[in-house]
Amino acid sequence: MSNNGSGFKEYLFVDGYNIINSWEKLRSLSEIDLEVARNELIDIMTEYQYYTKIKVIIVFDAHMVKGNSGKKETIKGVEVVYTKEDETADHYIEKVLDDIGRVKKVRVATSDWMEQQVVLGRGGTRISARELEVEINNYKSFINKKNKRENQKNNLIIGRLDDEILKKLEKWGKNEK
Repeated sequence: MSNNGSGFKEYLFVDGYNIINSWEKLRSLSEIDLEVARNELIDIMTEYQYYTKIKVIIVFDAHMVKGNSGKKETIKGVEVVYTKEDETADHYIEKVLDDIGRVKKVRVATSDWMEQQVVLGRGGTRISARELEVEINNYKSFINKKNKRENQKNNLIIGRLDDEILKKLEKWGKNEK
């Protein structure tokens, strides 16, 4: 994990395949094309990171891939980790939690019961795949309402102008061109 001191007060580790297999939309996508499902999860978590200011690290389990040395990359600001051969996502998250668990606020998104117990024992908090999905949907709903309110606020002054003034403004705008 890159320790770039980017000012995040909270971290959210996402067990990538656990979430993909738990969310209906992503599970359906993964049955067609796993890479599309991974990219969709990355897009969702990018938006989540942007609005919450919580550092997101998505960990994909690649421990069954022979000769895999692991890979870390930043995609759209989100850290994406592919574990190395013989290292599960759970193991990677546990290892990083040992380093930062008591220093930063850390949550781990997984529905794996054993992993949840380990996370709690290492000073992190857990959130299930379902709880994360609800939290993300709530954020989206909040953002949509906020945007709608701002658009309405911007349109309020137009709504209060009478027709004659609107016609004069329109004529004035045409003359300016």
